[in-house]
Amino acid sequence: MIDAYYWPTPNGWKISIALEEMELPYRVVPINIGRGAQFEPEFLKISPNNRMPAIVDHEPPDGGEPLSVFESGAILIYLAEKTGRFMPTDLRGRTAVLEWLMWQMGGVGPMFGQAGHFRFYAPEQLAYPKQRYDAEMHRLYGVLDRRLAEHEYVAGDYSIADMAIWPWVITYKRQEVNLEEFPNVRRWYKALQQQPGLRRGYEVGREFGKPTGEWDEEARKHLLAQANPGGQ
Repeated sequence: MIDAYYWPTPNGWKISIALEEMELPYRVVPINIGRGAQFEPEFLKISPNNRMPAIVDHEPPDGGEPLSVFESGAILIYLAEKTGRFMPTDLRGRTAVLEWLMWQMGGVGPMFGQAGHFRFYAPEQLAYPKQRYDAEMHRLYGVLDRRLAEHEYVAGDYSIADMAIWPWVITYKRQEVNLEEFPNVRRWYKALQQQPGLRRGYEVGREFGKPTGEWDEEARKHLLAQANPGGQ
């Protein structure tokens, strides 16, 4: 059994999608990031960066004690290696999947996140950061579109790289991105919507709500960076 410390956001969806696609038994442990659950001492023991998602695998492959893993990219690699699914074992195939997974982790996640922050959450609507991050977001859509012009999936067969990137495209309408400008991304995005496991993973935690583009004052307090959470 795997405990999935989770909230329905793009990074959370990556893990729920992977768990469903890999058909692994798991239970959801809600981490309400708008109410500060990510700063609780017990959660910090498994996710010292006070970010969800994180997992605890009670049946790790080495047969040892329960193993915790934080950072969504590391979790995806761990789950793929645990199951032997959705990541090739040959050198070139594995390298391609890791390249595009790291591309998502280092580019799409941070840049799309900043674009969303300055569009929806910043207390002041400043032109420069909105232009800066919108431009970078569109550049990354272009990178993905060119890749998908030559590949059905991002890195050969359907893999954890697709599972990592797809959740960040879900909000393209709110991002004010016209997918007609990126026809290969649109084709890939619509095709993956038909994956039963992906659909189940996306629906996990539906009762918790979905990102709305609005913060109340308590959420703002918890979701802005804290240098010394909880005095820890």
